[in-house]
Amino acid sequence: MSHTAEIIAVGTELLLGNIVNTNARDISQALSAVGVNVFWHTVVGDNPQRLKDALDVARKRADIIITTGGLGPTYDDLTKQTICEAFGKPLVLHQDILDDLKVFFEKNVHMKMPSNNLQQAELPDGCTVFDNPVGTAPGCAFEADGVHVLMLPGPPFEMLTMLKGHVVPYLRNLSSEVIVSHDIMTFGLGESPMEELMREKMSRMENPSLATYAKPSEVRLRATAKAASIEEAEAMLAPVVKDVTDFLGDYVYGVDVSSLEETCFRLLKEKGMTLATAESCTGGRVAERMTALPGVSAVYRGGVVSYWTSVKADVLGVPKETLDAHGAVSEETARAMAEGARRITGADIAVSVTGVAGPDPDERGVPVGIVFIGLATPDGIFCRPLDLGKRRRDRIQDLSSNHALDVVRRYLAGLPVTLS
Repeated sequence: MSHTAEIIAVGTELLLGNIVNTNARDISQALSAVGVNVFWHTVVGDNPQRLKDALDVARKRADIIITTGGLGPTYDDLTKQTICEAFGKPLVLHQDILDDLKVFFEKNVHMKMPSNNLQQAELPDGCTVFDNPVGTAPGCAFEADGVHVLMLPGPPFEMLTMLKGHVVPYLRNLSSEVIVSHDIMTFGLGESPMEELMREKMSRMENPSLATYAKPSEVRLRATAKAASIEEAEAMLAPVVKDVTDFLGDYVYGVDVSSLEETCFRLLKEKGMTLATAESCTGGRVAERMTALPGVSAVYRGGVVSYWTSVKADVLGVPKETLDAHGAVSEETARAMAEGARRITGADIAVSVTGVAGPDPDERGVPVGIVFIGLATPDGIFCRPLDLGKRRRDRIQDLSSNHALDVVRRYLAGLPVTLS
């Protein structure tokens, strides 16, 4: 049997924008993996009547309702009380939970349990209890009128712990299907060209299905299959993933990888090579992305943010005559920056970025969006010139750093560095 779910997040702070609703994302991902369709996300403030109204709507269109938040000890934590009233379930005191709460306060807070925490030990009659090893608010699940209702705490760490330890096993017992997805990561084509290129393939697919998701300067294609088992779903997906990756060729930088930098890291390790960076308009973005990866010190030697022309000359050794003749934003300077970074760090390869991120042209009149990516390698020095157009400053910086990593990725994979 196929199940449909609605996730209801409770908390006025979510509506005010003070907190991002990451719980809905994490729960949706977990439910997808166990074959439960999530069709609706709802956010409700700390108001019993509005929560009751949301529950009335949800129970008519979903057979699984999952709530987060409102399970604490304060006066506005009324999720349990409201849900029990809506479904005609009495609240009963669980003495074992109350005892655990008293011990928690004595051992961890060194005080007697406040009286208002008593309500955290009250749960719907006959429910399945989800213990909370990292907080004081237990969760629970019950079935009423053909609807499964699951209540989880709001703090993301507590919710995630309960989701993995209790919710996923609970839901797996309800569903006879699993949903498996693989992400095909691409760089070099925008969302519109990608959609046009893949439209015919996507329109003919139902199960497995194929959908595009745009990221800044990247497109992710998600292939998804629903089947009775993970093995069956994987068997359905394998030919789809191969067909798409073969069709898109060099645009694909990985399957089920998180980023271009992760792919570069893997290729550098495989090749036994090291990398350095020299950045101007990106202000160290490439270095930041690389150094965010655990263990990257094995392959990344260091970098220089040469924002001033004098730093390009004095630190990276870009010849003065190159700067005088061609300017700081030029192919010649990008090549010299990469060569200098490779020389002073001793890295096997070095990538450089120089360009105009805006909002104004540079002192030579080079327009916003003109960028040059240099790459110094044992096989020579390469350059990828770019005209990114007049975009927002941060978009140009992000696009430029992606192009820099793509240049590294392509060289290490034995692909052409320049774009056709």
